[in-house]
Amino acid sequence: MTPRELRNGPLAEALLQLPAKMTSPQAELMLLAIGLQESELKHRRQHGNGPARSLWQGEQSGGMVAGLLGFHNQDVQDLARGLCAVRGVPAQPRAVWEAIEHDDVLAAGLARLLLYTDPARLPGLGDEEGAWQLYLRTWRPGAFTRGTAQKRAELRQKWERNYALALEVVR
Repeated sequence: MTPRELRNGPLAEALLQLPAKMTSPQAELMLLAIGLQESELKHRRQHGNGPARSLWQGEQSGGMVAGLLGFHNQDVQDLARGLCAVRGVPAQPRAVWEAIEHDDVLAAGLARLLLYTDPARLPGLGDEEGAWQLYLRTWRPGAFTRGTAQKRAELRQKWERNYALALEVVR
């Protein structure tokens, strides 16, 4: 899927299910860049049959699934459960985790909610470093946190390319 197809299709549909305050070019940019970083918008199951699923690579016990369903802020929890209801998926971690592998709308909505849980404002368009920091805080990519200095540098360069690609689509 191309970033433009994702933006005009599943992402747009997911954002319609959330409060208007969660819809912005900044949110779309973050979701496109993270999707590119995590899956190249191609892989809905982690390489090597790992624990992550969807274009945003959410794990069953991670923030995008179990974290949102049991989030301490009831409004966020209710929004996550509401997305599940609209998509016909039981609001249980295993069911959601299995569904996001094939349901890009549900996955996009949950990914947006995960970004929303960060207390900082979304970075402005063009703030690549701010976007990188938000990605690291909310997705907590293991390849980065456990990676060598070289691996970290490679992931940072990959982010720079993916962010630029996403920015072209949003602008």
